[in-house]
Amino acid sequence: MTVTIREIKEQDNAAVEAIIRSCLKEYGGDREGTAWCDLDLGRFSEIYGEPEMRYWVAEDESGRILGGAGFGPLPGEEDVCELQKMYTLPEARGTGIAHRLVKTVLQHAADHYALCYLETFGNMTRAQSFYRKHGFEQTDQPMGSTGHISCDVFFTKHLRKDTQ
Repeated sequence: MTVTIREIKEQDNAAVEAIIRSCLKEYGGDREGTAWCDLDLGRFSEIYGEPEMRYWVAEDESGRILGGAGFGPLPGEEDVCELQKMYTLPEARGTGIAHRLVKTVLQHAADHYALCYLETFGNMTRAQSFYRKHGFEQTDQPMGSTGHISCDVFFTKHLRKDTQ
């Protein structure tokens, strides 16, 4: 399968929202205090696109969106971004697509931020393993004010050598 990683376009919004909602349902995250209730869910092309806030999708050769990931500033924290809305369809997992997405996100985020933060659910053990594999370290406390009070596992990763 040939997959292209590219920045999000307006026509991708509905597909990305559907992937996120499907994944949240899969892991019991279709409730208050999660991305499920984010007011801007589905408005990605309108929100992302600034150098400090970007989003990419993985698209197969037929034009189907298989997943996406982005970054933006973490509210309440200086020089910290958040890995945002990183989700893939079940059939894309284990194919290297998520690796390509996170690599793209972190490479671009490092141009603007010293630290990357993310939060997830305790039952998303494969995701946690993936984040550790990509250099994220689990922390005990949440950072910033994402509004995702139902998330219970937190990670950070230094993006630049001068901040470690």
